[in-house]
Amino acid sequence: MRATHHFLAEEDIARLYPLILNDYLPAVHVWVAEDAAGQLCGFIGLDGNKVEMLFIDADRRGEGIGKALLAEVESMHQELLLDVNEQNPQALAFYQHYGFVVTGRSELDGQGKPFPLLHMMLNG
Repeated sequence: MRATHHFLAEEDIARLYPLILNDYLPAVHVWVAEDAAGQLCGFIGLDGNKVEMLFIDADRRGEGIGKALLAEVESMHQELLLDVNEQNPQALAFYQHYGFVVTGRSELDGQGKPFPLLHMMLNG
C-alpha cells in the first residue's frame, strides 16, 4: 500500500490495515498470481463485477501481472467497475491504459476521508 498510496499518512495505513484483513478481504472473491516458485506476486478482489482491490508486489510491477489478473476477471463479466484514488496517478494511468473510463468522482473515500475517488468502468 505504501508503494502506491503516498498520500496516506502512517496513521491512515495503520487504521486501514485491520479493516482490509478483517472486513474487506473476507467480503470479496480473490484471485492470486504466483510465480514459478509459488511466491505471491499480486491479487485482485471482486465483489460482483466491482474490482475492490488490485495489489501487485512493488518489485513485480511492470511484468503484466495486473493486466493478467484483470483479464481473468474480465472474462467473467460484461462490465467491470472500480474506484481509484485520484491521488494515485500510476493506478489511474494503468486502468485507463487497460480501457477503463472515468464515469464520476466523489470528494470523499469510502471511510469519509478527504481522498477523492474516481469511479471507472470497463465494458467488455
